[in-house]
Amino acid sequence: MIVELLLILFGLAALVTGGEFLVRGAVGLSLRLGLPALIVGLTVVAFGTSAPEMIVSVAAVLNGSPDIALGNVIGSNIANILLVLGLPALVSGIATRDTDLRESWVMMIAASILLIAMAFMGPLGRPQGAILLAALATVLWRQITTARQGSVDLPAGDQAAGWRTILLWLLIGLIALPVGGQMLVAGATDIARQLGISEAVIGLTLVAVGTSLPELATSVIAALRGRADLALGNVIGSNIFNILSILGVTALIGTLPVPAQMLRLDLWIMLAAALLPAPFLFRGWQLNRLAGAALLGIYAIYLGMIL
Repeated sequence: MIVELLLILFGLAALVTGGEFLVRGAVGLSLRLGLPALIVGLTVVAFGTSAPEMIVSVAAVLNGSPDIALGNVIGSNIANILLVLGLPALVSGIATRDTDLRESWVMMIAASILLIAMAFMGPLGRPQGAILLAALATVLWRQITTARQGSVDLPAGDQAAGWRTILLWLLIGLIALPVGGQMLVAGATDIARQLGISEAVIGLTLVAVGTSLPELATSVIAALRGRADLALGNVIGSNIFNILSILGVTALIGTLPVPAQMLRLDLWIMLAAALLPAPFLFRGWQLNRLAGAALLGIYAIYLGMIL
């Protein structure tokens, strides 16, 4: 058990480190290419912080643990809304009045409904993976079109990184992420089998929270700096990428059966959580400390239900 716990701890550390450096490199690269902050949050940062989920899910399928792969994505999407938005809102509040993410939120809801519909039709295989990736291509096309109409609005100090530094950050991230993913999946799978806990529950909790740590760090820092566009864009973009990109690629590699527990509860919790930001985005309400506490409270109740 000690060896497995050490694998999980080192795996989480490698994922957090890799995710952090990958985000730094990705943001630096995007700024060099002249993308606006909101598009950075929705695409480059979101994809960078979703990289741990991608690595873990692919590794889980290759290791014969598809429940961890699917649970990781669903659990991460739940954690992204309730935990990753809840904690920075509790710490400093997140202003949403000047951030227009309504279209991206609709895309997130559409992706969630698409996943639920597919899950009730049977296991996720190559046809479903192809559909998810086609939807991802549509989302990316829309974001690229939007990016061409915008301009960079991040502070000038965030543009100081040179090309060598950016490439070094990307290299560190791309090395640390797969190593951490393999260690985390190996440790979590062994513990699940030893304790008789289903791999689906492990994926929905420990693995999901662990791979959401890059999103959490990014959103807390962005909120503290008053960058609601990055904090919210990171979460919404990550949820879109988790469903369309990660499950799309993973389903192409191996078949993902959907456990009955996820059909009964977790998929619906994921959709309900995705609906919660609607009044804040459409009415311009601030995600204040009370809202943050409520989101964290709901997440605690959810964890208690599945554990």
